[in-house]
Amino acid sequence: MSKKKSGRPIGKSDYNAELEQLQVELNQVARWLQQTGKRLLVLIEGRDTAGKGGVISAVADALPPRVCKTVALSKPSERESTQWYFQRYVPYLPSAGEIVLFDRSWYNRAGVEAVMGYCTPAQTALFLRQVPVFEKLLVDDGILLLKYWLTVDQALQEERFAERLTDPLKRWKLSPVDLQARDKYEAYGKARDRMLKVTHKPYAPWTLVNFNDQRRGRLTLVRHLLDQLPDTALPEAQIEFPMLSPPLKREHFTGPLKPIKSF
Repeated sequence: MSKKKSGRPIGKSDYNAELEQLQVELNQVARWLQQTGKRLLVLIEGRDTAGKGGVISAVADALPPRVCKTVALSKPSERESTQWYFQRYVPYLPSAGEIVLFDRSWYNRAGVEAVMGYCTPAQTALFLRQVPVFEKLLVDDGILLLKYWLTVDQALQEERFAERLTDPLKRWKLSPVDLQARDKYEAYGKARDRMLKVTHKPYAPWTLVNFNDQRRGRLTLVRHLLDQLPDTALPEAQIEFPMLSPPLKREHFTGPLKPIKSF
């Protein structure tokens, strides 16, 4: 597992300029995926407030929604709770030419479900035996799998919890489970360490990214993601650019629209 070191906090203007360059490269990746039919699956995991949503937005916002899909599943339904654990995730795996970003994934079973008692110790142990096999099947089938864990210090996590509580636009991010998790910080850490030890495999390694500075963390993660892919530059002749037709003649216009009566 690799863990990126943090430097000084990055300013907003520098962040935006660097992110824009990375997003240009992400668009190149999207074209490459569509041209080659490759499939990219990215798992974003981490503690509450680490910054999962922000980094997912940094990737997805610059890409066509038909190419890049974000998956954030709610708790399983009564029917889903009787299925094989991985079953409800399979329909969301990427098809040819797609990127899928999981905002939390099947690793819920080794984290929140285990710590909060939503599954039994036997179910957690079974998951930890099966998940390396499941991911090996995905990789053997040609899926490009990247797994990220976002790290954040406890003191910063507390600051972000407080910010969410006082900001009406962020308060929706807090759930009763999040608040209960604050009292189980150590238990979450032990569950994470166990999970990383068992599931860090050569064919599906974990990358730990420091998200104490969320802007720097996003840039680090996106750069790492790009670096894990082969050369995605396509010859210009293979890139299909949309072409504008000649300007419409005046007779094609129907004239100005009449204003709609307001009430």
